Amino acid sequence: MRHTLFTLFTLLLLTTPLFATAHNPQTPHVRKGGIHVHKHSDANISGHVVDENGDHLPFATITIKDTTIGCAADGTGHYHLVNLPVGQNTIVVSALGYDTIEVTHTAHPHKTETLNFTLKEATTMVDEVVVSATRNETNRRETATVVNVASAKLFEGTASSNLSEAMNFQSGLRVENTCGNCGAPQLRINGLEGQYSQILLDSRAVFSSLAGVYGLDLMPVAMVERVEVIRGGGSALLGSSAIGGVVNIITKDPVRNTFSLANTTNIMEDGTPDINTSLGGAFVSDDYRLGTYIFGQVKNRGGYDRNDDGFSDITKLNSETIGFRSYYKTSAHSRLSAEYHHIHEFRRGGDQFDVAPHLSTLCEQLEHNIDGGGLRFDYFPNYVHRLSAYASAQGIHRDSYFGADMNPNAYGTTDDFTFVGGAQYTLNYKAGLPAELTVGAEYNHNDLDDYYTATQRDLHQVVYTAGLYAQNEWKSDKLNILVGFRLDKHNMIEKPVFAPRANLRYSPIENLGLRLSYSSGYRAPQAYNEDLHIDALNHSVSIIEIDPNLEPEESHSISASADYYHTFGRLQANILVEGFYTMLNDVFALKTIRKEVGDDGNNYIYKMRYNATGARVGGVTAEVKLGIPSIFDVQLGYTFQKSRYQEPEQWSDVVTPQREMFRSPDHYGYLSSNFYITKQFNASLFATYTGRMLVQHAEHTLPDGNVVGDAEVRTPSFFDCGVKLSYTFHLTDLINLEVNAGVKNILDAYQRDIDLGAGRDSAYIYGPSLPRTFFFGVKLHI
Repeated sequence: MRHTLFTLFTLLLLTTPLFATAHNPQTPHVRKGGIHVHKHSDANISGHVVDENGDHLPFATITIKDTTIGCAADGTGHYHLVNLPVGQNTIVVSALGYDTIEVTHTAHPHKTETLNFTLKEATTMVDEVVVSATRNETNRRETATVVNVASAKLFEGTASSNLSEAMNFQSGLRVENTCGNCGAPQLRINGLEGQYSQILLDSRAVFSSLAGVYGLDLMPVAMVERVEVIRGGGSALLGSSAIGGVVNIITKDPVRNTFSLANTTNIMEDGTPDINTSLGGAFVSDDYRLGTYIFGQVKNRGGYDRNDDGFSDITKLNSETIGFRSYYKTSAHSRLSAEYHHIHEFRRGGDQFDVAPHLSTLCEQLEHNIDGGGLRFDYFPNYVHRLSAYASAQGIHRDSYFGADMNPNAYGTTDDFTFVGGAQYTLNYKAGLPAELTVGAEYNHNDLDDYYTATQRDLHQVVYTAGLYAQNEWKSDKLNILVGFRLDKHNMIEKPVFAPRANLRYSPIENLGLRLSYSSGYRAPQAYNEDLHIDALNHSVSIIEIDPNLEPEESHSISASADYYHTFGRLQANILVEGFYTMLNDVFALKTIRKEVGDDGNNYIYKMRYNATGARVGGVTAEVKLGIPSIFDVQLGYTFQKSRYQEPEQWSDVVTPQREMFRSPDHYGYLSSNFYITKQFNASLFATYTGRMLVQHAEHTLPDGNVVGDAEVRTPSFFDCGVKLSYTFHLTDLINLEVNAGVKNILDAYQRDIDLGAGRDSAYIYGPSLPRTFFFGVKLHI
């Protein structure tokens, strides 16, 4: 059956263009060879960009479609664009918070013309451009797949300093802390654990198993332009691990000369500080051919002890991040991009932070040094053809200590290197409907060495995947049909893996989009992020082993959605309802296999990653966006779901086998809103709701010496809300100073039954990641 499907998909995708003609639906016919670009055509345009009230819009962007030619308006909303391609061009005008427009214009040599543009305010961001749906730039509203976007506006409105805080405010997503000692965050999409989600950096899978342990904590929002989220399997385009969904982190691209310096200081309810300082600057040459964005962030957070037992419940964390993203436009139809980042992070949990780790009663300490970057070359001679080639790499060195009862041997070291390289070709043609064919090849290599002294665990894992992918999308205003596949040869799987996808979008009326999707995913039988994390609990250390007979895990995801837009006078509204159902086969599960005393006299708990029979996850997500430009915007989402194993799974010998997946509430949701009281004074209200869920509570020792055995606990529900107030001083026409203050988790909704003392279960932690926290900040931006 798989061979038949593969043959059908291949024939469908690769033979259709043979019976079609190259077609450009955006521009009329031009002379053979396309539009000829004169290096000094002296065909120029100038003018201004205003809103509907006639107010000038500073720093709007004006670009020529399908070229690298463009500029940004100045602080007064005026622009000047020189040496345009002679002939008919499509001019694209955009500004943050406004609808993008496209205007056709004929450029004449040795002539300067005046073109003025008027933009309409928008609040629902319906015309955002995304890349995650098809690996090509596409208008979000027109994609065959639902793509959610978290932008800088969300980061600022929720006072988030890293992605761990910000991603809670997206439909179907939850971020939770899974370890009270080291503070490992986990992103869950549609109820599935973090290892089911693929995290990308600028569309590249450089987040290895090691990087995924603390991945979202490591990414400061200072370097992020937006985050694109796709729920459901994505292996047809992105390979292994994209089962629950895809999170694509898009770093900032320089558009115009800017500078910003910001500080946010958080004070938890007991006085514990969390101080974040960020710096960013974009530098663009006068001819807009060369641009660089430089960013940096420093974070210092103290350890937080909720129950005053002398052991931290929120990890002490110090980190420094620096990097850049640059481009060079090698011609009007080609561009070279480069990105680099360096992250140093130190985190520690347990007790007695002022002594060496092995002198503490309980300690988990990690120090990461991460260096990564990438190159990408894009060549697009015209609308019909586009070629991209890329290479990205990331190296990580980690020094660690996971130990209890002053174990002098609990030190470890880890080295990890990831490389991704590939090429992609896109052809636009016409076969009944305008169509876009995308084919590509990608190679992914990961080399991991992990050594833990206490047990002499020496893990050396080399994983590499060679993949080919292809997809074809027929698209029009009313109908999109997309079919595609990916064929991967993974070195840990005997046979090639074939992962198909199919998507349909139909708009019976202009403002309604109906979508139906099928996608597949897989995970290889290798060590993943959770397997590299070691828990220190109950005077013991918990270590995960991999079943030597572990088989690949497969998924099949189906979703259907309705996406409706409507305007009531100035009120803009968007309602999205999506149903989803995911089938997991040979699902990876975890169980305790033995407890023993090591040669060093310390206690060790061994758990094994094995194949369970399967699981089913299904539910409904609803999302509502409302807003009046310059008055307010509100976004809220709610998810109802069920996550169940097909057969009861036993994680402990003393607990009844359970079908319900742990840490997967049936109900959860979020709210984010902004109110523009005046042009200078804004208020933001944000909240998350997490329903009751089942969690594991492993054997632990109370301070009085009594031992409590393994158990399952149904948690209470939590409502976590916050508020932020900000005021902007216009120091000059170009220099602004913002001051802000607010409170996170106003109601102090926090776990009430955290274990006490050195014998605690560090993994028994749930609910909001921060207690009631006051914050104030200042931001200077030009």
